[in-house]
Amino acid sequence: MDEKTAVITGAAGGIGKAVAKRFVESGYRVVAGDADVAGLKELSAGLSGGTRKVWEKLGDLRSKAYCEGLIDYALATTGRLDVLVNNAGIITRGSILETTDEDWIRTFDINLTAIFYTCRRAITHMKDHGGGAIVNVSSCWGLYPGPGHAAYCTSKAAVATLSKCLGRDHAADGIRVNAVCPNEVNTPMIRTGFVRRGLNPETAIAELNKTVPIGRIAEPEDIADVIEFLASDAARYVAGTTVEVNGAKPVY
Repeated sequence: MDEKTAVITGAAGGIGKAVAKRFVESGYRVVAGDADVAGLKELSAGLSGGTRKVWEKLGDLRSKAYCEGLIDYALATTGRLDVLVNNAGIITRGSILETTDEDWIRTFDINLTAIFYTCRRAITHMKDHGGGAIVNVSSCWGLYPGPGHAAYCTSKAAVATLSKCLGRDHAADGIRVNAVCPNEVNTPMIRTGFVRRGLNPETAIAELNKTVPIGRIAEPEDIADVIEFLASDAARYVAGTTVEVNGAKPVY
């Protein structure tokens, strides 16, 4: 019961795995949510090391019951909730003319509405149990919209604004809510996107690296470090804001 608990959505993905690893290394128990059953099992096996450190919760973030149940599961299995990291998200490409109704609804269900449900459930508990920290993953493309991603940019902009609203409303409850805004990150998601467009992922990543002033696009660990910081006592006075993690690269 002395160990803190962190709930992480999209935990089987590129950034999610790095975040889960960071929190386990920092002594947290991790409740990992994702729709990828194999990925969750691999994550749990890789981080537990003989002592259970990861509890998997398989489900679909488009379900309100799953979103709220993820928080309830963490409380039931570990007895507490200290940190919520809403990392899960999808990249929907296309202008408004290329965006179907289903594209729009699915993007907002996963990227935004799921965060509304998990945050509301978590805050309900945290405000009566000493507070906590929530870190939502937005995007630089939500702050400075890029071309050809109407649904994605809009959903991530809403995540940034929601995070600021929650941070302002619940700072007095001892709950710090912030958003992390990456630019491109070297994850399976971005590589899969290159393949779908007929591009060689290695070549495409190399070309992207040339566009970043710091010399490369982010690795998942770069984002995980900032998330861990925002959830820690070292960020005790950081609340209701967005943190850009972009290697000084603007959105073109």
